[in-house]
Amino acid sequence: MTGPGHDEDDEGGVFGANEQNDIDIDVTRYVRLARVVLESERVTLDAEMSLLFVDEATIAELNERFLGYEGPTDVLSFPMDDELPPAGRQPDQGGRGPGSPADPGEPPSVLGDVVVCPAVAGRQAQERGATLDDEMSLLVVHGVLHLLNYDHAEPEETALMRRREQELLAKFREAEERS
Repeated sequence: MTGPGHDEDDEGGVFGANEQNDIDIDVTRYVRLARVVLESERVTLDAEMSLLFVDEATIAELNERFLGYEGPTDVLSFPMDDELPPAGRQPDQGGRGPGSPADPGEPPSVLGDVVVCPAVAGRQAQERGATLDDEMSLLVVHGVLHLLNYDHAEPEETALMRRREQELLAKFREAEERS
C-alpha cells in the first residue's frame, strides 16, 4: 500500500495501479481477485485488463465524458473492441525483420479497463453497513464481469449477475483462507 502512481502490479494479465491517495488499498489483493474472476469465467490466459483505482474527480470526469452522467460513481468498466490490429509491421504489413520468426504470435486479447473509486466505495460501505474491503471486492468483481459482457439492464440479467458476483466472492474468500 503506497501512494498514487506507485502501486502497480501485474499478475496473470491483470495490470493494477493506484492513482489516488484518499484511501490506502491493497492493489495486489484486488488484482488477484480480478484474476480469479477471469479464470473462473474461463478467459484465456493471455487476456489482459487494467484495474485502476482513482479519486473522485477522475471518476466523475470519466463518468461525464463517457456516460454523460454528472458526478462521481463507484466503478466504471470500459470494454475494448473485439477487433485487434493485425500482426506484422505497420503500415505495410510486411515481414517482421531480420532474426524474427516467420509467423508472428497472436497478440493477447485486451479485455479493457475497470476503474474503481475507493472514496465512493467507502461511503457506500458505510451506508450498507459493510466493510470497505467487502464493497471494494464487490466493485472489482462487478466491473470485471461487465468486461465479460454481463449486464444488469433487465431483471433476469441482474439476478444472474448478482448471483455470479456472490459465487466469485465466495470462491475468492475460500482461496484466501487456504493461503
